[in-house]
Amino acid sequence: MLIIYNLLFPLILLFFIPGILWKLWRRPGWKKTFWERFGMFSRERTRELGALKNVIWIHSVSVGETVIALSLLQEWRQRFPHHNFVLSTTTTTGQALAREKAPDGVAVIFCPIDLFNFVSRTVLRIKPKMLVILETEIWPNLIWAVKMRGGKVALINGRMSDHSMHGYRRFRLFFAPTLRRFDLISVQTAADAKRYQLVCPDAKVQVNGNLKFDQNIPEELSPISLTEYFGDGEHLILLAASTHPGEEALIAEIYPQLRERFSKLKLVLIPRHAERGAEIATILKKQQIKFCRRSLNEIPDQAVDCLLADTTGEMLGFMKAADVVFMGKSLAGQNEGHNLIEPALLAKPIVTGAVLKNFRFVLETLKENQALLLVNNDSELKDTIAQLLESPRLRIKLGQKAHKAITAHKGAVMRNIEQLEELLK
Repeated sequence: MLIIYNLLFPLILLFFIPGILWKLWRRPGWKKTFWERFGMFSRERTRELGALKNVIWIHSVSVGETVIALSLLQEWRQRFPHHNFVLSTTTTTGQALAREKAPDGVAVIFCPIDLFNFVSRTVLRIKPKMLVILETEIWPNLIWAVKMRGGKVALINGRMSDHSMHGYRRFRLFFAPTLRRFDLISVQTAADAKRYQLVCPDAKVQVNGNLKFDQNIPEELSPISLTEYFGDGEHLILLAASTHPGEEALIAEIYPQLRERFSKLKLVLIPRHAERGAEIATILKKQQIKFCRRSLNEIPDQAVDCLLADTTGEMLGFMKAADVVFMGKSLAGQNEGHNLIEPALLAKPIVTGAVLKNFRFVLETLKENQALLLVNNDSELKDTIAQLLESPRLRIKLGQKAHKAITAHKGAVMRNIEQLEELLK
């Protein structure tokens, strides 16, 4: 099956190259070493990687996974300082975060596209004794190349939705052999384990919890100042976080109505993909909402009602400044969801859609503790947000419950490290 994959994937990649280049152009982040995606390294980087011994290669994708990878890496290095680590990402935004936050001595690279030549070049330079992949990145050539050099391969914080499981099962003759190559598949929940085993019954699956529950909020984190946008005085800040197409239009439609009821209300809108800033600006103009764009370094002469924060890496600072947090990819036809743990750790009242396919366990945890408000359909969003805006007591109560519910599930990082160390013995 690997032969068929290597015959077909280059043809499929041709259709995706325009999209890869478009994202490279439009998205912010670190781009200087993007050619590492094609297995091409500078002489300096080749020497740096070649000098490393006992390398553990941790691979994440974008910003969210990189935050988890950094937490895992820091704890692992502290307990087992004899290891050397390489951290890779796929996106430019994830690469920028990794380069900014990775501890000294950790090499940060772009992960190669899963073509045999690109992958082989990278693996030969790193010579990892273990490859640790986060969440859903199952790349057959990368896994095979590490195994062929005698390295261990582990997938951690794994998850699989029902939709993905049906796709994997349909093509299990291809996916099952790849899943068998993993020395460990560490998943978030028992339901995830069952889905993996339906695809590959003999996969080495363990349930270890969600690493995101172990995420720590920096003690020195300060709220981002909004005075230069909204003016002096007391404000009620509604944060629409990680929004996707359709949700910005929904928020822009209800915001003027909410503002009529709550005169101190201001809106901070953070799209999941910052390159959609111009598109969202058009939506805000259509609703005649006074706004400015953070990506353009716009400082208004007069106070505005909305800040379009089309930037990356600032989410936590904006969350800390917020009074109410709406988490996106959950309404306007979206139901996969985004990470609810960050606003919960900041003790913020959370509003989100009632179905989150990719974050069901986190959603259920918060629901069981009555620690958030759910919106069953788009028409309920305005009244749900209004319920929080008019009750400071309810906001505090939900935030405290959310924080307590999430912190009760900590411990996944150490469980994963212990099992990964067992593989290395």
